[in-house]
This record gives sequence, structure tokens and C-alpha cells, in this order.
Amino acid sequence: MPVKHMLAASAGEVVACLIRVPSEVVKQRAQVSASSGTFHIFSNILCQEGIQGLYRGYKSTVLREIPFSLVQFPLWESLKALWSWRQDHVVDSWQSAVCGAFAGGFAAAVTTPLDVAKTRIMLAKAGSSPASGNVLSALHGVWRTRGLSGLFAGVFPRMAAISLGGFIFLGAYDQTRSFLLELGRESP
Repeated sequence: MPVKHMLAASAGEVVACLIRVPSEVVKQRAQVSASSGTFHIFSNILCQEGIQGLYRGYKSTVLREIPFSLVQFPLWESLKALWSWRQDHVVDSWQSAVCGAFAGGFAAAVTTPLDVAKTRIMLAKAGSSPASGNVLSALHGVWRTRGLSGLFAGVFPRMAAISLGGFIFLGAYDQTRSFLLELGRESP
């Protein structure tokens, strides 16, 4: 994957996180609060923490997403190239989807500690040390209290969900890309 594509993907992640993080903060807090509704949680965050509360975990989310993309996309491209080379023709969309599932699952696995840190930061009590957003401090805290298993908590569900997403998204992307390229060849 060319460097300019990786830079563009990273910039896209930084911008996408402007929307993703507030919705993730509200979602995660709703998941751990059985009695509060989504609007109530949203309102409480704004009243108690201000707009910064909605963006708690922004840096940790970006620090998770960029390495994830830097692992997933080059691995996806490499797997497709290897499969193409082995069968002596370009991979079909379903094969691209399989490569996407594997690449996504692998990227999910290796970035799980960053996801754990992000979750700890987002769910921390306002004013606490983890709420400060220091990713290294959050990782150290998990390591100290739960060890390696704590850093990889939830790795299998994360891998499964992201593998499925990679299969669907990257397979559909490849199918759409092929279709549009074919349309371009047929147009006068």
C-alpha cells in the first residue's frame, strides 16, 4: 500500500473519530448503565463534563484506529496478491472478502490492548486518573491489575466482529470497484 494511501487513510480516521467518539462514549456508558436511557446519558455527559466529556477517549481512539488501518489494509493487499499469484489470476470478490476477514481479524487482535485502554478511558469516572486520557497509563494500569489477559480482554469477540465486518466491507468494496471499472471500460 503506497504511503500516500496510508496517510490518506490515517487522515480519514482522525476526521471520522470526530463523529465516532461521541457516539462510542454514549454507547459504552449506556451498555454499563442498565437504568439510564441514551438521551439521559448524553445529557448527563454534557451537564457534568461538557463537550470534552463526549470526546473523552478521542486520542486513544485515534491511537487505536491508525495502527489498525496500517495493519489491516497492507495485509489485505498482500493476501490478495499472494492468492492471485498462487492461482495465476486476480482474486474474485469473495476471495478478496476472505482476505479482508483474515486481515481485519489479525488487525483486531494486535490492537486489542489499545481498544482496552480506549474503553477504560471512556468509561472512567470523571476526574479520575484514567479519565485523563493517557493511553500508556491506562495500559500500565490494566497490566498491573490484570496482566496480559487483561490487555487482551475481549479479543475473540472483537476478532469475530471485525473479521465479519472485513469480509462484508472489503468484499463489497472489491465487488463495487470491479463493477465500476468494468462500467468505465464499456463507456464510450
